[in-house]
Amino acid sequence: MDIKQLKFLIALAETRHFGKAAERCHVTQPTLSMRLRALEEELDLVLVNRGHRFEGITEAGERILAWARTLLAAHDGLQSEAANCRGQLVGTLRLGMVPLAALDPMRLIQPLHRAFPELRFALQSLSSERIIDGLSRNQLDIGLCYLEPLDATDFEVIRLGATDMGLLHDTRYFTFDDAATLDWPRLEGLPLGLLTKGMHYRHSIGVALQRHGLDPAPVLESDSTFQLVQAVGAGLCCAIMPLDSGIEALGGHLRMTPIAEARTQAPMGLLMRGTGPRSALAEQCFAEIRAQLSESTDMPTS
Repeated sequence: MDIKQLKFLIALAETRHFGKAAERCHVTQPTLSMRLRALEEELDLVLVNRGHRFEGITEAGERILAWARTLLAAHDGLQSEAANCRGQLVGTLRLGMVPLAALDPMRLIQPLHRAFPELRFALQSLSSERIIDGLSRNQLDIGLCYLEPLDATDFEVIRLGATDMGLLHDTRYFTFDDAATLDWPRLEGLPLGLLTKGMHYRHSIGVALQRHGLDPAPVLESDSTFQLVQAVGAGLCCAIMPLDSGIEALGGHLRMTPIAEARTQAPMGLLMRGTGPRSALAEQCFAEIRAQLSESTDMPTS
């Protein structure tokens, strides 16, 4: 058994396709299949349901997969620790973020890239629950998520200020007479694109709409921020987005107009595991982010 076999199993579980898993791991599909067969023979277990194509991970495979992820995280941490002992900071910072946050991730990553040029970054868009679970399992290094509900005693936390909302619109299709701020009643009758129900940000929007007696039927719902921005750019709708997230900079015609008294219900924060094992890479990056946020005058910290 070796680390590559575990990487192959994880890639297959995440892509659910032999060809895509092989492409991600930079090997041929026969090589990937052969190495996974060898892993199964060594463990004397069937890990993958196979037919003419990938049909899922077996129950035993899911249990082995959990260990594989833990071992791979430990391996990456070992490599980062060794580099740190040599006076370097190399490796991949695994950052999990909720889909809509009032903090442009590039405002975190750019300073880190300048401070540690050899560092690489892996960003994942996840729910708060999955981010907290990923940190607990050492599958993520740092998370940006909602702090409710959360047992903060298990994590180091950089608390962020309230997330203010604005209306993202394309000026080719919607204009608001250069209004500096919009009141909630101004949204009545507008076609809206919203995140899918059950997500924290959507819940905050729903509470605000109900408070102002509004009950719009969204034109489009999606769990993808990118798809919402596409819909706005196509003139299909407007979208209620966090201010200072950098979204409006994605297109020349996109504008973000603040909405009065519009804030998310739950506070947000940056998290790192409170106890070991955690890598030197995670600790140094978290410390660097804390320093950057404390020095900045336009970061939404509290």
